[in-house]
Amino acid sequence: MSMKVNRRDFLAQTGMAAAVAAAGAVIPQAGEPNGVSVAQQAQGAKTMLNVAVLSKWHPHAKGYAQSLKKMPDVKISAVWDEDAARGQEWAKELEAPFEGNLDAVLARKDVDAICVTAPTSMHPEIMIGAAKAGKHIFTEKVLALTVKDCNRIGKAVRAANVKFCISFPYRTRPDCLYAHKAVQDGLLGQLTSLRVRVAHNGASAAWLPAHFYDPKTCGGGAMMDLGAHPMYLSRWFCGQPKRISSTFTSMTGHEIEDNAVSVIEFENKSIAVSETSFVSTNSPFTLELSGTEGSLVVGGPEDRHVTIQSTKLESKGWVTPPELPAAPPAAIQMWVDAILRNGTIPFGIEEATQLTELMEYAYIAHRKQRQVEIPPRASV
Repeated sequence: MSMKVNRRDFLAQTGMAAAVAAAGAVIPQAGEPNGVSVAQQAQGAKTMLNVAVLSKWHPHAKGYAQSLKKMPDVKISAVWDEDAARGQEWAKELEAPFEGNLDAVLARKDVDAICVTAPTSMHPEIMIGAAKAGKHIFTEKVLALTVKDCNRIGKAVRAANVKFCISFPYRTRPDCLYAHKAVQDGLLGQLTSLRVRVAHNGASAAWLPAHFYDPKTCGGGAMMDLGAHPMYLSRWFCGQPKRISSTFTSMTGHEIEDNAVSVIEFENKSIAVSETSFVSTNSPFTLELSGTEGSLVVGGPEDRHVTIQSTKLESKGWVTPPELPAAPPAAIQMWVDAILRNGTIPFGIEEATQLTELMEYAYIAHRKQRQVEIPPRASV
């Protein structure tokens, strides 16, 4: 990019393009004729989506259920939970029938789709069964604990041509969309480094549920859960990972880590530092990007504040964009729109598998206490 860009023109282009990329264009998923899934063809043009919510295990389950209940074209038609007592109580709260048998809920004719907030270790069983039953799938991150299990889920989803979406909320934030477009448009030159931090005090302040410290069901601690955000953002900005190292500690004495950092080297030579914590109070979201032609910072104490300095802009010094891209719908709304109106899903099976890939090798590096290679992987 040899010409200097007028800052206002760039911002206008950035906002429009990022909004289109995040939520506008209709992009059929793999294997769908004319963008219409087999499940949609079988059902005909649906105007109401019946969704089963599967487990209140994850702390975000309640929020997703509330979002679904607010949508006029969605009905929560069934509730399942691996803990029957918890599920029955939740079903009463949601005014929906409780079904204690997973196979039975997936076989229900009044269930078109499922919202998965069950233990991560159960995701393959739930999602493969759902896909085989022709149910669309929305899931909380991460998709699964290993790439092998992600591939199994992906194979089932593609064979059934059902709509799949994983929740990557930071990829719908206007500040992150602006940053990504700035990188793609060369405002920072060649990207050299990224640092991203997402942290809270769920362990030190003791507000996380006790079952979130179980390594068998969770697959890990702070990095596996909250660290998903820095990880998928790192992959989005930097591309194919090459090597990774990790330092995880447990300050609260739990079996899983509550304080974690992974350092990732990518094929393009950039380096990302992915930070997370369950023991940090008042630790703001921070995204720092540096390149050969400039730097950009998102967040910090002012939360969604964005500043950029670039040799490609006419303005000298650090500047604040006068406006950011429009916020696209939340991921769960994108999923519903994709099912009912053939809308776009920007984060599907491949993006979900990319996240698990980083997680799997981050934990391998932690266990081996050394940097490990991430071998090239074909798309699922």
